[in-house]
Amino acid sequence: MDSENADPGTVRPGGRTARVRAAVLQAAGDALAEAGFARLDLADVARRADVGKTTVYRRWGTVTGLVADLLADMAEQSLPRTETGSLLGDLEANAALVRRTLADPRQGALFKAVLAAATCDTKTAEALHRFYEVRVQEWAPCVQQAAARGEVPQDTDPHAVIRAVSAPLYYQLLTTDLPLDEAHAQRAAQAAFTAARAGAYARDAPST
Repeated sequence: MDSENADPGTVRPGGRTARVRAAVLQAAGDALAEAGFARLDLADVARRADVGKTTVYRRWGTVTGLVADLLADMAEQSLPRTETGSLLGDLEANAALVRRTLADPRQGALFKAVLAAATCDTKTAEALHRFYEVRVQEWAPCVQQAAARGEVPQDTDPHAVIRAVSAPLYYQLLTTDLPLDEAHAQRAAQAAFTAARAGAYARDAPST
């Protein structure tokens, strides 16, 4: 595949190209965290990364293309799932990871900016959906393993359980100014675990 013509996020370069990508994505994340999506500018990102503007425009083309690649990189860099031997332990590890990310001043601001942009920009929304699909897929096996051990019903939807862990943490981030502490993460994991054991996330569970 020609790296100059490939879609953003589809090429995994090495050498100098990899260093340029890393610098640009770091700069893009900083700019998003500081000023939000609406003020994200490719020329400013190039300046921050100390990279030529033509390089940034040629490789990423648009702000949405750059954000898509940033989200792809964030998905790749996320820590792998933790296997503790119990579903509650695994969900607590997942919740702790999400909490640390959202409580981080830079990462929390970055996610707020991307989530806000996704509500009005289709390309950003698509990139964000791909990001979360990767992360949910990474953690879903812990629910499948729990079902095999008999901890939850066999027809439990693994993706629904993993999303249920993160949902209250994101809700608090976006709707309150309360700090995200470890107690919030543990409560989110416990709630998802309890609901899963009760069959709330069965694939054929009635909707309400």
